[in-house]
Amino acid sequence: AMADDDDLPISTFGNLMSEGLALGRRGLHEKALCCFNDALKLRAGDKNCLVTRSRCFLKLGDTANSLKDAEASLQHDKAFSEGLYQKAETLYSMGDFEFALVFYHRGQRLRPDLHKFQLGINKAEEAIVNCIGHPSLVKLESKKELGFVSRQAEVQHRALQSKPPKDQKPTKKKSVKTEHQLLGELYADKAYLEKLLKDEDLMQTTTRKGIKVEALILDGISYLNKRRDFWQQQKPIYAREYERMRLLQGRMYDKKRKTSDIRRFIAKNMEDIELLLARGSAKESCRRAEHLLKKIQGWAEDEVPNKNELIGNLYNYMGNAQLAMEQMEAALRSHKLDLECARQNSLPDAVSRALDNIGHVYARLGRFQQAINT
Repeated sequence: AMADDDDLPISTFGNLMSEGLALGRRGLHEKALCCFNDALKLRAGDKNCLVTRSRCFLKLGDTANSLKDAEASLQHDKAFSEGLYQKAETLYSMGDFEFALVFYHRGQRLRPDLHKFQLGINKAEEAIVNCIGHPSLVKLESKKELGFVSRQAEVQHRALQSKPPKDQKPTKKKSVKTEHQLLGELYADKAYLEKLLKDEDLMQTTTRKGIKVEALILDGISYLNKRRDFWQQQKPIYAREYERMRLLQGRMYDKKRKTSDIRRFIAKNMEDIELLLARGSAKESCRRAEHLLKKIQGWAEDEVPNKNELIGNLYNYMGNAQLAMEQMEAALRSHKLDLECARQNSLPDAVSRALDNIGHVYARLGRFQQAINT
């Protein structure tokens, strides 16, 4: 018997911690929790293990035990940064954003080198603004004994004042649309669990471990409801709508700014093309016109006002530049493209201009009858 005992592996504190962390990384939080429980039996009150178990509880949705462990890790060392961070994270998950903010700040003062405390401050402040609006929009009444009250304490106080009778169940149900927005992909899971509840035979069955299926399903629905309520508090629907509107307005503004920039760019280039031709730099004028034409053809209709008219104008400039360079056939092609563009888009002035230019090229080529007909 003694020999058998010697063969058993010795579970050390370090081994249990390593195994628990490895299980946690694989998402097996229930098994990880058993490891941390055993580790704490070997080294009761170890602050690092308490913080690790607190994280594990939080992953399992057990905020009460998560908070208990985080507070226990701070019992003998109030400046333990990991404990402060874990307490802040748990309070945040509970929807108690003001107290979470207090502990994020406390941690940041002690460890300004740890960036996670600043991130915590940012998300807690954002959640508070989403819940109550910006501080500049909130007017506080001046009262003599106005103290710092946590959101949870306030909620508990209200609950005590207007406690419904035990047999009375709350009838207020969140609208399907709101719930869908809050739960996202998890909404389908909740709907599925609620559908299973209606199967009376299934509700009476038990698992191999002797747990009633009904209890498991109710536990799942309760967890999803807690998440829904937390997400509603952290970022209410109106805050999401506001953000969506801001994003939309930003895109509209960017689009307007882009269109205005494009307009200025085109106007400047058109002016340069015309000036170059007037000053006798036909080759450069033609090169610039071809370059701008490619650019305009690549832009969308709504980005370039009067896109077709501009394209016609550029063919006109190219034709005139080619004529100046004695490139008659090229000039004829460009002016015919201008005419085609004008006719397709019902632009009578541009049609007249293109016909006049085509006639002029024909005359220069000695094709007088075609010039007269044109």
